[in-house]
Amino acid sequence: MGQANGRKSIFITGAASGMGLETARLFHSKGWFIGGYDVNTAGLKALETEIGADNCIVQTLDVTDKKAYEATIAAFGKATGGKMDLLFNNAGIGRGGFFDEMPFEDVLAVVNVNFIGVLNGIYSAIGLLKGTPGSLCFTTSSSSATYGMPGIAVYSATKHAVKGLTEALSIEFRRYGVRAADVLPGLIDTPILPAGAAAGAPKEGMFRAIPPSDVAKVVWDAYGSDTLHWYVPPELVELDKAAGNMPELVREQMATNGPVSKAIEEARIANLKK
Repeated sequence: MGQANGRKSIFITGAASGMGLETARLFHSKGWFIGGYDVNTAGLKALETEIGADNCIVQTLDVTDKKAYEATIAAFGKATGGKMDLLFNNAGIGRGGFFDEMPFEDVLAVVNVNFIGVLNGIYSAIGLLKGTPGSLCFTTSSSSATYGMPGIAVYSATKHAVKGLTEALSIEFRRYGVRAADVLPGLIDTPILPAGAAAGAPKEGMFRAIPPSDVAKVVWDAYGSDTLHWYVPPELVELDKAAGNMPELVREQMATNGPVSKAIEEARIANLKK
């Protein structure tokens, strides 16, 4: 197990693959000390081998287990001298289907990992964040937090919850000098996607497949910024605006499998006329 020895530190859940792994790689290249956590033990071991045991602390963590989370945070704090510059709540799972046809166990699993896991992380880490000047509490939301997405209703609901929580905490945590922000990724080519989903995605537009390294770059940029919501790709902000300004129009476009871009453009024009 490594020691930070004065280096800035980042605590990453879901660090064994995808966006978490790419974030660990990027921050390591910038000279940061990495805390990598996941349920994928083999992936964590590969990360440790890649960046060097002196530069990280890796540990298996089920984010739904609050006691385990607290113990993991305590071990991280010992390695960093009680500091945490960036908490990246990134762990998540995706299980879809029509809401009424999903096994309730799947519904609860999505809620427990994607939202309760985030609550566990923030509650457990807030002490370290408060003790670190300029710290950032950063969480992975989703483009499905712009408008409730059919076929992934529960997943979408958890990401709406993350977005709302982040907005509130970005105000509450100011009294400690701690910032809060989130990223709303679109279609990111990671293991969470069904097989073949990235290959079948559009080649352009807001729902094109994006490499996870693009999200890692956003995490890096967010640390030096006060921006609240980060959209990957940036065009997704227009969907968020359309959903807020003309939700019925977005609903009808989605229900008929029509071009959501039409709803976005109409919402943009309507907004300009206000």
